[in-house]
Amino acid sequence: MRTVLAVIVVLAIVLVAVWVVRALRSRSAPAPAPVPRDPFDPGESTFGDPRTLRAGDMVELLGERLFVRGSLRLREGGYQWSEHFLDDVDGSRSWLSVEEDPDLEVVKWLKLRNSGLKPSAATLSHDGVEYRRDEHGTAQFTSEGTTGLGSTGRVEYVDFEGPRGTYLSFERFEGGEWEVARGERVPPGTLTIYPGSDPAPR
Repeated sequence: MRTVLAVIVVLAIVLVAVWVVRALRSRSAPAPAPVPRDPFDPGESTFGDPRTLRAGDMVELLGERLFVRGSLRLREGGYQWSEHFLDDVDGSRSWLSVEEDPDLEVVKWLKLRNSGLKPSAATLSHDGVEYRRDEHGTAQFTSEGTTGLGSTGRVEYVDFEGPRGTYLSFERFEGGEWEVARGERVPPGTLTIYPGSDPAPR
């Protein structure tokens, strides 16, 4: 009987010792580092998902609030992207492009008037900045809201990339002339989206 009691006491002491060691280890273990998060991820972002933008939405960019008046949905092969036309700023046409290539990239564009630029060279200079030709292609588009274009059509584009997230883009819609715009990448966390009141599914 004494032997049985002794065994039980020894087992109890061992269990208590194991529990104490585990408790001390858990206290001394460093907290896991926070996982970096994509600020444009619709599951994590408080700013909204740029991929859902459409006519009627409002965007706030660096303190400026603008309405989305219309959108183009473009497709070239299996690749898709969108362009969203905003309220005119001082009579200048501006828009946001949203694409995944493969990371999500949002660029604000401002149309350049009387620049004299043509997409015929490998590099172009504008306002002392040099841009390198990056892409050239033809895409099909569908139009939503107010864009000044038909419901469907084709557009030829030539894109140039500059330093520090700057771009030049040329677009020529069917029967039209080249239109040129300068773009700047929208920094993460600086764009807030306010969905329009229309409850229709996106």
